[in-house]
Amino acid sequence: MLGRAVTDQPPKRSPLYGIQKGLAARFVPFAGWEMPVQFQGIVNEHHAVRQRVGLFDVTHMGRLRVAGTSALVAVDRLVTNSLSQAMGGRAVYGCCCNAVGGILDDLICYRESTSSIFIICNASNRDKIRQHISSNLGSNVALADVSDETALLALQGPMAFAVLDSLSANWAVGLPRMGFAKGVLAGVDVTIAKTGYTGELGVEIVCPRGQLETLYVALLGAGKTFGIVPAGLGCRDTLRLEARLSLYGNEIDESTNPLEAGLGWTVKLDKAEFIGKAALEAIRRAGPKRLIVGLEMLGHGVARHGYAVSDETKRPVGIVTSGGPSPTLGKNIALAYVPLELAGVGTRVHIDCRGKLVEATVVPTPFYKRPAVG
Repeated sequence: MLGRAVTDQPPKRSPLYGIQKGLAARFVPFAGWEMPVQFQGIVNEHHAVRQRVGLFDVTHMGRLRVAGTSALVAVDRLVTNSLSQAMGGRAVYGCCCNAVGGILDDLICYRESTSSIFIICNASNRDKIRQHISSNLGSNVALADVSDETALLALQGPMAFAVLDSLSANWAVGLPRMGFAKGVLAGVDVTIAKTGYTGELGVEIVCPRGQLETLYVALLGAGKTFGIVPAGLGCRDTLRLEARLSLYGNEIDESTNPLEAGLGWTVKLDKAEFIGKAALEAIRRAGPKRLIVGLEMLGHGVARHGYAVSDETKRPVGIVTSGGPSPTLGKNIALAYVPLELAGVGTRVHIDCRGKLVEATVVPTPFYKRPAVG
C-alpha cells in the first residue's frame, strides 16, 4: 500500500531522515513526503529482500484507532472484508468503498479487541479516510489519528524472523499469517504484525515515534549477520508488482471496484450491511465488464503506468496500471485492465510503448510466489 498524491505543502520527513541520508539514500517526493527511493540501488535491494532481508521505513502510512463499545461494529460497516469474523489478535485486509462500490482506499485493520480497532491506510488517503470514518462512525465510538505519535517499519525477507529472534523477540516468530502481538523489541514497546507488501515472509512493526531511531538502528545492527539492507520505495514497488499487490492510484481508486480489481476475495457479501454492499452485489450479479490481468511482454519494450492496451486489431481496449522489469524473473511484466473477453490466460494484446506497439500475453498472477518452506 504506497499511494500517490500531489500537494503544495512542504514535504514531510520521517524521523529517520538524518540516518537515511547518512546511509546514502536518494530521496524523492512521494505522497507529500520526502522519501528514500533507494540506498544501494533498486535491483540490489530487491534481491536482498527476496534472498535475505530488507528494512523499510513506512512511517508515511496513516495510522488511526477507532475505540469505544461499538468499535468493531462501526469499522466492520466501513470495510468489505469481515472484521467481526476475525479472531482477536488478527489483522484483516479489505477495501473501504463509497456507496457505488468505488475504492476509497485499501486498509489493514487490526482487531485489538471488540472495543479497539487499529487501522493502517495509505499516506495519500489519510485525510480522506479519517474524514470518511469520522462521518460514518455512529455513537459509542471515537476516532483518533495516531499517525504523528507512532511510526512504522517493515522487516521483510526470508531472514526476517531470524533477525527478530536475535533480538530476543521470539514471541513474534510464531505469529500466524495476519496475526499480531504486542511486546518488547530492542527495548522498545512495539506491535508486530505478520503482514507485508513484498510477497515475502516478514513483519510490520508499529512503535512510538520517539523511539523509531533506536529501533531502526538496532534492527540494522542485528541484521548485519543476515545480510540486511536498508530498502527504499523503488524496490518496494518492484517487489509488490511481482507479488501482484495493488497500489492505490494505479490498480485501485474511486473509479475501480474490488471485483474488477482482483480483490473479490476481500468482499464478504454474506456479512451485515456495509457501505457499498448493494452496489457490489449488483456488480457481482451482472458480472464485471473488465478485469485486471497480468501481462508478460513478448517483444522489446517496457510497459508503464498509463500506457494503452490494444487488441489484435490494434484497437485500444484497456490501460496499463503498473509495469516494469522484474528483477526476480528477468522479464518485463505489467498489470492492466482489459475487457472480460481478453482476460483469459494466453490471450495476446499489444502495449503502446511510446508509439511502438509491443506484443504481450496474459499470464497467471502473482508473477512471483514465495517458495514453500519445508
